[in-house]
Amino acid sequence: MATKGRIIHISTPRSWRGGEQQLAYLVEELQDSPFEQLVFCNSKGAVTQRCQAAGWNHLTFSRKTALPVAAARQLARICKSGPPTLLHVHDSHAHTLAVLSASLFGNSCPIIVSRRVDFPVKKSPLSRWKYNHASVAKILCVSDMIRRITAPAIKDQDKLAVVYSGVDTNRFPYPASGILRREFQIPDHFHLIGNVAAIAPHKDYFTFVDTAALLLQKQQNLHFLIIGGDGGEQAAIEAYIRSKKLEAHITLTGFRRDIPKVLPEIDILLFTSKTEGLGTSLIDAFLCEVPVVATNTGGIPELVIHEKTGLLAPAQAPEKLALEVRRLLADPDLAAELCSHALEKAQAFSKQKTAQQTLYWYRQLFG
Repeated sequence: MATKGRIIHISTPRSWRGGEQQLAYLVEELQDSPFEQLVFCNSKGAVTQRCQAAGWNHLTFSRKTALPVAAARQLARICKSGPPTLLHVHDSHAHTLAVLSASLFGNSCPIIVSRRVDFPVKKSPLSRWKYNHASVAKILCVSDMIRRITAPAIKDQDKLAVVYSGVDTNRFPYPASGILRREFQIPDHFHLIGNVAAIAPHKDYFTFVDTAALLLQKQQNLHFLIIGGDGGEQAAIEAYIRSKKLEAHITLTGFRRDIPKVLPEIDILLFTSKTEGLGTSLIDAFLCEVPVVATNTGGIPELVIHEKTGLLAPAQAPEKLALEVRRLLADPDLAAELCSHALEKAQAFSKQKTAQQTLYWYRQLFG
C-alpha cells in the first residue's frame, strides 16, 4: 500500500500507564493504514521497550533538561528528512517538545494533541502558548467533559474534538481463577474489593483506604486490593494503611502483567479517583462483569451511568462510597443487572473504534 504520509507519535514518560497503553493500541491498530508510523520516544522509557519488543519503527531521544531543546532539534531534522508528516503528541511534555521544534527550529509539521487529564489548562504563559500555537491543528479529548474543561483556554474552538479512549475488548476471556486468593492467602468467603490503577495522587487511594475502614467497621469478611505500581505515592499510602491498622485487610499487589486473569476475581471495583480523564480500568471491569462503584468526576460519568452501568458517589466522600459498596454487597441482583448493562456499554469503547476515529482526523489534516 502506497503511503499517504507519516505519523510521528511522540511519548516522553519513562513509566507505562494509561496514556502509553492508548498509544500502543493506536500503533497496533493502524499498522495496515495508509500512513507510515514512527514512534519518537524517551530512550529510557517503557514505550521504547515496547517498540523494541513489537518491532515498531521508532527513534529515541535523551531527556536531560526540563525544556527538551535537543530533542526538539532532533525532531525537526527527522521531519525535514522524510515524507509529509503529522505529529501526534501523547503527553504534556511531548506537546512542549513539538511546539519548541516548530518555534525554535522551523518544524512546520501540524500537531495533534491527545488531552487525557480532567483539569483546566494552566494559566501559565507556556501552557497558553503551546495550546494555542499555530502548529496545533487538533486537540483530541478523551471525553466530552475533558473537552469542556479544556475549551476555555482554546482560542479556536474548532480545534477541539472528542475521541474516547478504547480497550481491547477481547482481552478478558478468563473466568475467575483464584490467583489472588492463593497468592495472598485470602479466604474463599471474603469479598474482594479492589482498584486497578497506579498509586498516584489523582487516583486518591487515601479515600480508598478511608472507605475500606468504614466498610470494615460493619463487615469483617472483606479484603481490599490495590492493584498497580508506584505512581509516586506508594510510601505515603503504605504509611496511611499502617496508621489505620489495616495492614491485614488491604494488600498492595504491585504492578501486574496478568490483569486479564486477576480482574475477573474482584467482586467490586472501587474507583476513587479525584480527577480522571475517562478511566479505562472501568471499561475493563465492565468487560469482566465486575460491578463498579466510582466517583462522579471527570469523564467517569460518561462510562458509569448511576444505577444503570454502575454506582456513583462524590469524589473524596468515603462515607458515600461505602454506602454504595454496601448496596452491591447486599443486593446481588442489582450487581448482576448493572454488569449486564455495563458489558453492553463497553462494546462502544473498543481500541478499533478509537483508532478509526483518530484515523479520520489524520485523513482530514492530510487533506
